[in-house]
Amino acid sequence: MPAHAAWEPRRWARNGAVRLAFDRYLPERGGEPLLIATGLGANRHWLPDGFCEQLTEHGFAVARYDQRDSGESTHLPPTAVRNPITALLTRRGADYTAEDMADDAVAVLDELGWHSAHVLGVSLGGAVVQRLALRHSPRVRTLTSADAVPGDVTGLRTLRYIRLRTLAKFARVKFPDTREGAIEAGVTVAKLLASPRHEFDETAVRARLEAEPDSGIHDAQAQSRQIGARWSGPAITAITRPTLVVHGEDDPLIVPGAARAIASRIPGSRLLILPGVGHDLPEHAWQPLATAIRELADGSAR
Repeated sequence: MPAHAAWEPRRWARNGAVRLAFDRYLPERGGEPLLIATGLGANRHWLPDGFCEQLTEHGFAVARYDQRDSGESTHLPPTAVRNPITALLTRRGADYTAEDMADDAVAVLDELGWHSAHVLGVSLGGAVVQRLALRHSPRVRTLTSADAVPGDVTGLRTLRYIRLRTLAKFARVKFPDTREGAIEAGVTVAKLLASPRHEFDETAVRARLEAEPDSGIHDAQAQSRQIGARWSGPAITAITRPTLVVHGEDDPLIVPGAARAIASRIPGSRLLILPGVGHDLPEHAWQPLATAIRELADGSAR
């Protein structure tokens, strides 16, 4: 089946003035609701279809959405801070809060008609779903946070978890604002974030990006607004939902110590370190991750 045929037509949710693009994978299959939040600047198409297939085979109904300032969702006006590193280290130019981004996920759940769901967040999305579990606990059945920093850490305190050299390379990705530029930027970023211990399949990455180019992957202004969104809610120690914390052993952007910090602070959480995985979801990680999320869901039901 062609990748585009597996997904329902794009739909929209609203949180105030922000419009959020989302879709579902093979909705006719049914299953337990599972919502996936994407990473910094990345649209929902970065999520591998093969991984979503694994999740459906494990009994989940999968939906994904574009964060505000990424993909087809609303992009906010430019702010004074136009560099992700500057946005990380200062409070200047914040356009919205981390609470707003957590509320975006609830807007998508509402539009899907899901009173509650299992949630999976990758990279920035991992911090978003941690905050979702704090701010809207009854809407979260289980929480899986992958390749993320603690959701209650912002600003200078984030530095202990981020490899700034990689973030700087990410921020310096400059390509023309064209379809071809988006493809080349996407290939560059995917290679930068992949595990150095596994051969990078540029052909497969390029083919995926040619089908769904993503200009947001090198939109430093949008990334600055996302990374500059500050959390002022409770600490992640207050999370009560069953939690799985996942991290790639070879993550070149977020140190695995971030996952260990999250797992140590969320009561009863489980830690899963994936060998040979970078800041991405390569094929050899799909089965073990889908299985772990299924086990988390089964444990919560019991």
